[in-house]
Amino acid sequence: MIYIALGANLPSAAGPPETTLRRVLDTLPRRGVAVEALSAFYRSPAWPKASDPAFINAVARVSTKLTPGELMRALLQIETEFGRKRGIKWAPRTLDLDIVDYGGLVTDAAHLMLPHPQMHERNFVLRPLADVAPDWRHPITGEPVQDLLKIVGEEGLERLEIGP
Repeated sequence: MIYIALGANLPSAAGPPETTLRRVLDTLPRRGVAVEALSAFYRSPAWPKASDPAFINAVARVSTKLTPGELMRALLQIETEFGRKRGIKWAPRTLDLDIVDYGGLVTDAAHLMLPHPQMHERNFVLRPLADVAPDWRHPITGEPVQDLLKIVGEEGLERLEIGP
């Protein structure tokens, strides 16, 4: 299984962050990426600067014939199309797309680290991942997503009723 984390905390040309995420989900199939399942949408505080706008986050389980590198390039292109500007690390953004896990593949290539290197520390990834993959285990540690979520907690997360 392949899991992609979606997040945004600034409006894009498509609209507010939740609308941006919905439009991205519509865009993925045209890029050869089928969305098989989608978590609820969650609001999470911005980090490291809590005064920035809150994020809207979700995780999609997808399938594709694209290689991990091809998928990452497609996701980066989609980010650009939705107005993502890269510059300051952890700055507010119109769209953030990350491959959380690509079929359990483990790689530490500079351009694509799998599984996502910080995903196990981020409740805004783990909570939606648990929605779509309650039995998922970290490819390196073998820890279940539910256990990882208990470690980081769910403080600050708000499940939204505005999902896709």
